[in-house]
Amino acid sequence: MDAATRARSVQHLADRWIRDALAPGNPAEDGAGFVCSPAGLWLALAAVAAGARGGTARELRALLGTADREAAPAVTEVARELAQTGALGVATRVWSRVPVERAYREALPDVRFDAMDAAAADAWVREATGGLIERLPLRITDRTLLALVNVLALKARWEKPFDARRTRDLPFTDASGTTRPVPTMARDVAPADVWAVDGTYVVELRCAAGPGGAGARVRFVLGEPGAGPDRVLPAGWADRAAGTPPEADRVSIALPRLTLRTRIDVTGQLPALGVLLATSDAADFSGLSPVPLAVSAVVQEAVLKVAEEGVEAVAVTAVAMRFGSAPPQPRRVLELAFDRPFGIVVLPADGEVPLFTAWQAGTPADPA
Repeated sequence: MDAATRARSVQHLADRWIRDALAPGNPAEDGAGFVCSPAGLWLALAAVAAGARGGTARELRALLGTADREAAPAVTEVARELAQTGALGVATRVWSRVPVERAYREALPDVRFDAMDAAAADAWVREATGGLIERLPLRITDRTLLALVNVLALKARWEKPFDARRTRDLPFTDASGTTRPVPTMARDVAPADVWAVDGTYVVELRCAAGPGGAGARVRFVLGEPGAGPDRVLPAGWADRAAGTPPEADRVSIALPRLTLRTRIDVTGQLPALGVLLATSDAADFSGLSPVPLAVSAVVQEAVLKVAEEGVEAVAVTAVAMRFGSAPPQPRRVLELAFDRPFGIVVLPADGEVPLFTAWQAGTPADPA
């Protein structure tokens, strides 16, 4: 799987997640919208899929573009590519009460494996996210046999920061039609960094390069009035060459300062994404552990902050696994046909005295 194929795999998950799972309902409890990390979800699910086999692997491959033994190298490469931005921290850890196959551990060299410790997991999440997320987005219980956790953490400054003196309250109309004043930043953008895709405007702002990396790009997408996330968001990862440049010599944008926080229970969305076996007693993760496992929960918490100086975003994706039914063992069947000479011994119910004994050597006569 080359870099372009890996990128398309994450985009495919993003398309499915936005269209089939997030768009039909609003996962944000306060109705403010949502923030999620397709890359974080892909990394977590693909790492688990590296231990999937059989039909479970086929379902996950259809969603993720990879599964079974070929998934581990793809996970490692994607994580390393993302970390090369210099602005993004990427880490995955596994806490387990059950044995983990040695081949699985060796196939994921950048993943750390530890004995189950919920407090340690919370502390790691807190440290890895700079305190933006305090703990795991799901609860570890005695029935949680394994938890795989991925963290993405981005902190970057704009190449050209917004001038805070131009920030002022401007009206913002939310999805319900209510209009309120909100602090809004303003700046000019080069027309070359603005284009339209099927009626959706895309504005790309670049972040300054990080230590040893090329930095990041942030695309803000503005659809037609009434357009939902399933129509608007995909323009943000669509091929730029398909976009139409603006008919303007100068582009000025007004962008609200914002903080979004969302906790999304992906578990109930998995059927809409075509994943059924992984959460069932028929799950096959025999490449991960000799103990039968099934996915019990997939939860992601994400935070996004946009301000004059730059952008900060973190996402924690946790996959919890429970005990699953063991794969059905082949039934050992012995078929005995008494179709040749055989003996008969009659014993009393409470003794070993042979009351009668017989040997049927010829063709049996019908007692009738």
